[in-house]
Order: sequence, then structure tokens, then C-alpha cells
Amino acid sequence: MRVLLGKDINRKEWSRLVQSSSTGTWFQTPEAYEFFASMPELFRPFVFAIISKPESDSGSKNKETLRGVCVGYVTKEKNPIKQFFTRRAIIIGGPALADDCTDEEVIALMKAVREMLQSQAIYVETRNFNDYSRWKGAFEAAGFEYQKHLNFHVDTSSVEVVEKNIHKSRKRDIKTSLRDGAVIIEKPSLVQVREFYQILSQLYKTRVKTPLFPFPFFEKLWNQPYAHFLLVGKKNEQDKMCIIGGTINVGMDIKCLYEWFACGRDGEWRTIFPSSVATYAGIRYAAEHDMPRFDMMGAGKPDEAYGVRDFKARFGGKEVEYGRFLCIAKPFLYRIGVLGVKLLKAIK
Repeated sequence: MRVLLGKDINRKEWSRLVQSSSTGTWFQTPEAYEFFASMPELFRPFVFAIISKPESDSGSKNKETLRGVCVGYVTKEKNPIKQFFTRRAIIIGGPALADDCTDEEVIALMKAVREMLQSQAIYVETRNFNDYSRWKGAFEAAGFEYQKHLNFHVDTSSVEVVEKNIHKSRKRDIKTSLRDGAVIIEKPSLVQVREFYQILSQLYKTRVKTPLFPFPFFEKLWNQPYAHFLLVGKKNEQDKMCIIGGTINVGMDIKCLYEWFACGRDGEWRTIFPSSVATYAGIRYAAEHDMPRFDMMGAGKPDEAYGVRDFKARFGGKEVEYGRFLCIAKPFLYRIGVLGVKLLKAIK
């Protein structure tokens, strides 16, 4: 059993594992790693892999195979003070593990992740999009504590299934929006993406109150074949098409589409609901392009009220609780950071 880093990992085996694993997501692919690596001013990406001979092959001449891969990034702030207090290692989706991965293999992989990153980040966190319950004890043995967190998975096996499952009130909002001038734009221009970014920035500044990537991140993502920008437009009084919302999705064609960012100028019109149209556009896009699942990428903690969860619940998805695994490397700085975020969000 060995842990590999970066260039030592066979790319074909890496891609194969992510595609075949029930815990594989786009965020664990070589393409995701390369995307993060292309922006060193924002990210310090990492990838770890565990290789070993499966127990069923013991005594045979079969070679070691890739058993798990863990892709993530350490955030980087330009401001040295902010960087010191906000360093965090994020593993979006959770590691991709072979379905018969042993506890020993998971422990070896996650211990390597912890030991390498604990000097670089205040904490290391996996944001799970799939079920890791069979390996919960292994993560804990490696130094990661389980925390509950909700999400929604939407069945997009067909357009008919999507239309059947979506809540009546949400379906009505979408229908009136499209009737009264909202338009879904599947291939927006960069100028339109910039309009969308302005709406998203305002949302993060006034409501989300957490850092948002700068525009060059979105410009680079817009150029990638695996990213799907679905914007919502409406003509103004001068007959000019203006962006009023949208959603950014990334995905693996045969598995799932992930809603990474979404926003809308909600409340400005009585019968137009940009955010609802945007998320619906992503869900429908997945169904029309043979992606059997749409992942809403988080719905908050189960014991805390969360308006976004209420919004997402009406799109016909299944609420799942796959949680997060957290390893706190620097407890004092972590507590300061948690307090700071709470104070920031308390400010109206």
C-alpha cells in the first residue's frame, strides 16, 4: 500500500476510478485538479492517491491498482493577514474511493492528507456529495470528525420525471416567469457572464457574506467544456436583453451535473422569479443531456434554519444527509474564524 502525489498518479487510472466509483464526482477528476492548478493566485491545489493490491487479489500476480484519490485546494488570499486567518483546505465532493476500498486504505489516504496539509491550513474539510457511512470509522481513525450537513439530489433521468417531481408552486413560478419575458440563455457571451457576476457578487456581499472568487475565476471556467453557464435574461424598456439571474454547473456527462453557483434578481417583478428559472434550467439541462442526477451542492445544517434549503426543497429532489468530515489543525485560529463568520453574518 502506497500513497502517491501529483505527477506520480496515472491519469487514465485516475479518470477510470472517478467514473466507476459511487463516491466519484467531477471535483475529483484530473480536469478539476488542472482547473484549480491553472490559477495559482487563488489556489494551492493538491491530489493524493492510494494504490494497493485488492484483498481479493492477494497471492496473485496482479499489480497494485488505484484505490482512492483525494483532490482539493488550499485557498489563498492576497492580503497576508486575511491569508493567515482564513487558510483552509477544501475537498469538494469528498474523495473518490473504490467501492470495495478497505478501512486501512482510507485511513492511509486520509492520514497522508492530514499530515501534509496541517501545516498549510487551519482546517481540512471534505464536503461530501455521496454516502461515506461505511467508512465513517476510518475517517475518524485518520483524524476527521463527522459533522451533519444536508443536500438535495434531483432525479434527472428524464424530462418527464423532472416535470412530475417539481413542486406545483415552483412549476407555476417558472411558467409565469417564462410567459412574462424571462429567457434562458444556454450559451451566454462573456459580457453577459460579467452581468451575472455582478448579481452574484451583490448576493455574496449582502446575504451570503463569505468570500467570492474574483471574476477571472469565472472567465476561465466559462471557457471550459465541462462548465455549463445557463443565464436568465429579460428585455428592458429599451428592448435590450439584460441578465437577471443564472446558474453555473459543472458535470460528468454519464453521472451528474453539479450546481456550483446560482443567483437572481428576485423580488423585482411580481410574476418573474429569476432564481427559480435558473435552477430549473440546470435541472432540465441535466435531463436533456442524459445526466441522471442533479446535485444542489449543499442545503445547510439540519438543526439550523436555512432559507436556501427551503428554496431548494421545491424542485423535487431527495433530501440526503451525507455530511462533512472535518480535521482542525489549529483549534485557536479555527475558533476565531468561526466567531468572525458568525459576527459578519449577524450584521444586517
